Amino acid sequence: MPSLVASALTTGSLAAFEQPEIRGDGLLLRPWQEADRAAVIAGYADPSIQRWHCRTMDEVEAAAWIAGWPQRWRAETGAGWAIVDLTAADGPDDGQVAGQISFRRIDLVDAAAELSYWVLPAFRGRRIAPRAVAALTDWAFSRAGLHRLELNHSTVNVASCRVAEQAGYPAEGVKRAEARHTDGWHDMHQHARLATDRPGSASS
Repeated sequence: MPSLVASALTTGSLAAFEQPEIRGDGLLLRPWQEADRAAVIAGYADPSIQRWHCRTMDEVEAAAWIAGWPQRWRAETGAGWAIVDLTAADGPDDGQVAGQISFRRIDLVDAAAELSYWVLPAFRGRRIAPRAVAALTDWAFSRAGLHRLELNHSTVNVASCRVAEQAGYPAEGVKRAEARHTDGWHDMHQHARLATDRPGSASS
């Protein structure tokens, strides 16, 4: 059945170019590398990351997880970046992997994406998550042509609520029993930004 509404972004809008490196506020967001396996395993071994992302990761799974991101970029269904803390760098492009940020889903028809992230324990308390969200948001709106970005988290995940607010993502509402965690169904708090939101306004 043909749609009466044209896709907001055409197929190939993202896949036509290489997944970029994104810099902002002392951070580098770069595509994952095979050498990052230890950081991925450490992330999914952390109890707080396990709680909200509901998975663990061994060597084989971490390698497959890293290898899967380029395929998702080419398919325009998702995109993942390692967050590198450049403030701990020895050189201009060196640094430690502090966490991950991704578009867990991309919808070209509606020019929309949903963000996901985590930060390793050693790097918490430095506002890395909101800085990474802000950098990816700026690229998504100014370069990728996306229209709407969503960030969802359990209503009991207070830290993620603070990250969303610090990155300028206003709360839109609660989706009841929308996601299953290891302790059962969780209500999910939805935040979102639009490309048309003005920085510093009530809607941004």
